[in-house]
Amino acid sequence: MHYITKQRYIVALPTDEDILIQQLRDPKTRHTTFSEVVKAYSEPLYWHIRRMVLSHDDADDLLQNTFMKAWTGIDGFLGNAKVVTWLYRIATNETITFLNRPTTLSTDDMEACSAALEADPWFDGDALQVRLQAAIQTLPPKQRVVFNMKYFDDMRYEDMSAILGTSVGALKASYHLAVKKVASFFEDDI
Repeated sequence: MHYITKQRYIVALPTDEDILIQQLRDPKTRHTTFSEVVKAYSEPLYWHIRRMVLSHDDADDLLQNTFMKAWTGIDGFLGNAKVVTWLYRIATNETITFLNRPTTLSTDDMEACSAALEADPWFDGDALQVRLQAAIQTLPPKQRVVFNMKYFDDMRYEDMSAILGTSVGALKASYHLAVKKVASFFEDDI
């Protein structure tokens, strides 16, 4: 068993991915195992989503959608990826779908987002963090996902490739472009 320490509890998950998948597919162990998976991955998935949507309520809704889709899709999960990769893929797709909803953000909207972020009790950053988040929000959704996964999660390109279904080269290029756009956002302040 692999134990993941959380703030209030310890989550026990099998270290062998094949055993974990088997337990998720077995009707006798599915519910308990899925509950442990939810406990183990809720926090990292929440922050993965949250960094892209900024709003706690939106991130919480998207996290719930992620786990609902995972639960209803267990039988369709082929096991050709790790469970965590599968969950990140669902969360990322849910988030990109959410971000691609037709909206137009004006400068006033961006300022309102920054103000809401600063007032958010979950956010403990300073003015520079607010500016960074505002810069990230100007990126197209897929570029934002790549930037967040690499910059905040320090995820390997190979893992990102498995989650996003994109080549490593394309991900590197996307990250490079995102970094340039974020940097130019800060250069505009000078």
